[in-house]
Amino acid sequence: MADTEDVCAPASLAEPLRVPHKSLMGAGPSNAPPRVMHAGSLPLLGHMYPETFQVMDDIKDGLRYVFQTKNPVTLCLSCAGHGGMEAALANILEPGDTAVICKNSFWFDRASYMAERQGARVVAAEAPLGQPLSLEAAEEAVAKHRPRLLFLVHGDTSAGVQQPLEGFGAMCHKYGTLLVVDTVASLGGAPLYTDRWELDVVYSGSQKVFNAPPGLSPITFSPRAMKRVLSRKQPCSVYFYDILKVGEYWGCFDKPRSYHHTCPVTLFYALREALALVAEEGLTASWRRHQLAAQRLHDGLERLGLRLLVEKPEHRLATVTAVLVPDNVDWTAVTRTAMARHGTEISGGLGPTLGKVVRVGLMGVNATPRFVDRVLGVLEDAIRNPMPKSSL
Repeated sequence: MADTEDVCAPASLAEPLRVPHKSLMGAGPSNAPPRVMHAGSLPLLGHMYPETFQVMDDIKDGLRYVFQTKNPVTLCLSCAGHGGMEAALANILEPGDTAVICKNSFWFDRASYMAERQGARVVAAEAPLGQPLSLEAAEEAVAKHRPRLLFLVHGDTSAGVQQPLEGFGAMCHKYGTLLVVDTVASLGGAPLYTDRWELDVVYSGSQKVFNAPPGLSPITFSPRAMKRVLSRKQPCSVYFYDILKVGEYWGCFDKPRSYHHTCPVTLFYALREALALVAEEGLTASWRRHQLAAQRLHDGLERLGLRLLVEKPEHRLATVTAVLVPDNVDWTAVTRTAMARHGTEISGGLGPTLGKVVRVGLMGVNATPRFVDRVLGVLEDAIRNPMPKSSL
């Protein structure tokens, strides 16, 4: 029996883990309420236990509610929102397909990269930074290129833009195109009607408005999207994201469940409780609360003499606001001071907005007047009295 070790036990693990509390007021993740945190500490269950399946069924019910859909293929992928993006594209696209992707933010590059990995040709439908894609511009691109899919981001965290969706699904279907929508930062915090607006594949993330831990990506496929999946020449290129396989595990196809992977069951507990909190409040009440919080924030920013990147109020995302950095202000000093002095996260820009904005998130439990007033005070102090790097 071996009685020696070639590598010693690390000193870094000699003490129990301690994590400070911080106010997560950036672009995500957001703070989790006690009920969600407690759920994550419940006893582990096996991935094929009937009790686990009941939790999964509860999640499916909750997701159909927040997505506002009756789609049978509605489930949660064991991955971050990026995995939802890749799953949406990988299940629909095959080599030689065309994908029209809205280009007005950071997410164009990420979605294009994933689509090209599927062998698709990417066409950009461009809109100015800080503005959504118009229905007319989208139709022009779809009519010209007849793509397999049009990809839109409902809530763009990099610029704080909310993309209108009504009418886009019907337009796409007129040309035989599917509509794929990213709702990672908007689901639960902004109006969304998957069935009414004829959206085909919609995915999200657990860590934003739902205040659950990161690591899960809710996703739903319309019957039209599933028809496309079933007509593929080859199976989905990524086994882990193959909706036909993972859907069997989630019980979406009226057949006995089959093993797909060992699910992160404690994350399922947390998301189940997060969805229960949304259901208790009511979805329309949640949408209204987020809008009121955002308006309070925007009014407060105006009083501080700050401007928003998104000029038109109807195009502003309630959950993430992009605040233009004044010319004489170092944005890194603002975010550094907010964290070091106040324990509050405020995000810098992302992609095309890097160096131009700071981003404030109001998601889930953080979308309240108390948190709005707190972050306004933090911003005012960080801009007027920034901490130098040497003081950290």
